[in-house]
Amino acid sequence: MRALYEWCVDNGFTPYLSVFVDTVTNVPMEYVRDGEIVLNVGPLATSRMSMGNETIEFTARFAGVARELSIPVARVAAIYARENGQGMSFDVAGVSDPASDGAEGQVKPSEAVSPGSDEPSPPPKPGKPVLRRVK
Repeated sequence: MRALYEWCVDNGFTPYLSVFVDTVTNVPMEYVRDGEIVLNVGPLATSRMSMGNETIEFTARFAGVARELSIPVARVAAIYARENGQGMSFDVAGVSDPASDGAEGQVKPSEAVSPGSDEPSPPPKPGKPVLRRVK
């Protein structure tokens, strides 16, 4: 995850995290939709960023108010570049995806939309990571 974050920053892209929220995830709950939040984690949007092996912690402003966020790495569903959608998704163990068919611990990919297109991309090949773009 750190490597993808650094790749985004080094190439001038804005890194975004898609996070499944539960009781151990410390994020502003008023911005959570369907149990998920998407966060801009770029250097201009955050301060005191710490990406550890277990937890991602940083300070970010929401409606002008600085908030301390703490996200377990196990709850990160994807990290991707906002500008081109390139990144990686992760299996979020123990989290039920509202769009899933009830299989706990498995994130069911939704139809991804290619950048610059309103048409869904073809279904992914089995076994390959899938990035679900969340707008």
